[in-house]
Amino acid sequence: MKKLIFVQNKKRILMKFDFLKKDIVLTISLILAVVSCFIHPPRLEYINFNVLVSLFNLMVAIKAFEELKLLDKFAVAILNKCNNSRTISVILILLCFICSMFVTNDVALLTFVPITLVISKKTQINMMDTIILQTIAANIGSSLTPMGNPQNLYIYSYYGIKPIPFFGSILLLAMLGISSLFIFTKKLHKTELKIELPVITIEDRKKAAVWSLILAIIIVSIFGVINYYIALIITLMTVFILNRKLLFKIDYFLLITFVCFFIFIGNISNLNAMKTFAHANLRGGTSIFFSSIFLSQLISNVPASILLSNFTSDWKPLLLGVNIGGLGTIIASLASVISYKLFIQSNRKESKKYLIKFSIYNFSFLAILACIQYFIFKYLKIF
Repeated sequence: MKKLIFVQNKKRILMKFDFLKKDIVLTISLILAVVSCFIHPPRLEYINFNVLVSLFNLMVAIKAFEELKLLDKFAVAILNKCNNSRTISVILILLCFICSMFVTNDVALLTFVPITLVISKKTQINMMDTIILQTIAANIGSSLTPMGNPQNLYIYSYYGIKPIPFFGSILLLAMLGISSLFIFTKKLHKTELKIELPVITIEDRKKAAVWSLILAIIIVSIFGVINYYIALIITLMTVFILNRKLLFKIDYFLLITFVCFFIFIGNISNLNAMKTFAHANLRGGTSIFFSSIFLSQLISNVPASILLSNFTSDWKPLLLGVNIGGLGTIIASLASVISYKLFIQSNRKESKKYLIKFSIYNFSFLAILACIQYFIFKYLKIF
């Protein structure tokens, strides 16, 4: 009897922690955060509350759009204009590339990956490759503008770069990126679609208008026009008035994953060994370029930018390195974690397959862009 009770209790405990098996990235981030705390004491300042609050606000708004069928309406509009799956994929990838320049890579993925998942469900076509290429497109497209991603905004402000030198330095990378994406999209599976879906009508237009306004406020807060806590208060007030159930449908594990990564990154970045590495290796454009790529793989490109900027005044190879370094591992750019989490919510059994494919695609882009960029700049004697 005692043995039976013990087995039942063991099963209950295992079921409680079963989510750790299903969500590999959360598990890894949690282990890294805990282990790093033994190496270096954590600090509250490591956690970027601006990112967390903005992420929460966006998830609420996008979930509201899902409930109101706004994403379905957009998905059906795209489907009715395309006759094959590859054309749909190209449109979705380009939307991520272009939008990430203006609303950041995180927002672009939070907006368009759910639409891709809706299309995947309606057509019964697996769009894993498309979502991975959307992630790459968002990371590359966001490199073209100062506000496209956090590391660009930091470097742009820290070094006081003017617009023309900034765009002149990063334009080639963006062109190489979009060209590579075009080549990779040609390899996507092409399935003919002969469907004419009925146009979806929005039943509650007032709610749709309110949530569209809320999304605009959230995006404005991301640009720093208004305080992100004000955006949070407005978002929460709207949720409580219109639909409180939305708060129970948010992926809080995604927020926990980000907190774990912030703690891990903060702890590792403050290690003396990391600072010694930076002092020893940053002795020219080439070393800055490759060091920033390498460090981005380990601690993400935003903290890599902050850390390395303290040891060099040469911003061009740093800018290029951290943007190319956003490719590679899933933590190289934390925006990549967003698309992964959104995908496995609908496809839990394909978590490992996604990570394998993600790594193949991302390291391929990393190798292509890093080598071409290096040899062109070496030839031009910029490095």
